[in-house]
Amino acid sequence: MDSIRRVRKAVIPVAGNGTRFLPATKAMPKEMLTVVDRPVVQYALDEAREAGIEHIVFVTGRNKQAIQDHFDDAPELISSLSRSGKTAQVSELEAMLPPAGTVSFTRQQAPLGLGHAVWCARDLIGDEPFALLLPDMICHGPRGCMAGLMDLYNFAGGNVVGVEQCPPEEAYKYGIVGKGDAVPHGFEVTAMVEKPRTGEAPSNYFLNGRYILQPEIFALLARQERGAGNEIQLTDSMLHLSKDQRFHAHPYEGQTFDCGSKQGFIEANVALALSRPDIGGLVFESVRHMVLTHESRIQAA
Repeated sequence: MDSIRRVRKAVIPVAGNGTRFLPATKAMPKEMLTVVDRPVVQYALDEAREAGIEHIVFVTGRNKQAIQDHFDDAPELISSLSRSGKTAQVSELEAMLPPAGTVSFTRQQAPLGLGHAVWCARDLIGDEPFALLLPDMICHGPRGCMAGLMDLYNFAGGNVVGVEQCPPEEAYKYGIVGKGDAVPHGFEVTAMVEKPRTGEAPSNYFLNGRYILQPEIFALLARQERGAGNEIQLTDSMLHLSKDQRFHAHPYEGQTFDCGSKQGFIEANVALALSRPDIGGLVFESVRHMVLTHESRIQAA
């Protein structure tokens, strides 16, 4: 087995327009919508740092300045909180702030798809393997999904994708991988199919927005023709890369919420609020009361 190069950098694409959340995203980046009390993008950065990532590359678009401001120091706010004796909030804000020089921002000038967004990070990544986290997908569990991908990568090298299981009848909604031989922390990938036809999926394991990719993907993305949606699709280049390099999959033991959809965003807020020791009990009682009230109204109708 070739020597396995360490994964030091991660790409987080944040250039999307968030049209599914209009009018809320008319003036605010969709990645800054809050799940409980943190913006969506913060969860992706925290997950990357938990996995040992040292440098984050954000691929931004127009009207995304709020993301840069969020990951910058706020001396006036810190000073005001300190004077008010709100030391717990000061500590929390300081813990969330990335160390100086560990984040970079580059611009995707046109909305040409995820593959193009990843390609825009090529010079900042260089000739290194890198992690890719889609911030719309919040992974919730006892351990971050990317940490599990890193375990598998450190054993097998190559390329690694995060997966979860869906009901077989819903496989047509997702990018699906074929399940091969088991390895520590996962299994070999035998196929990748984007939104297979009903009954033609190679398994019910779907891609959950977490990847570790080798730098050869950039050359493939550079010449990748536009695919679905007239965009440059990452999965298309991954399929080409899989002809020459190994892919493995790590089944995530937690749950991923698609915060790019309204249903997933609401589910994430409820799930993460319930898991919080400070508010979980209150939220449970509130949700329980709302469900019972809703059921009573349906029965009375």
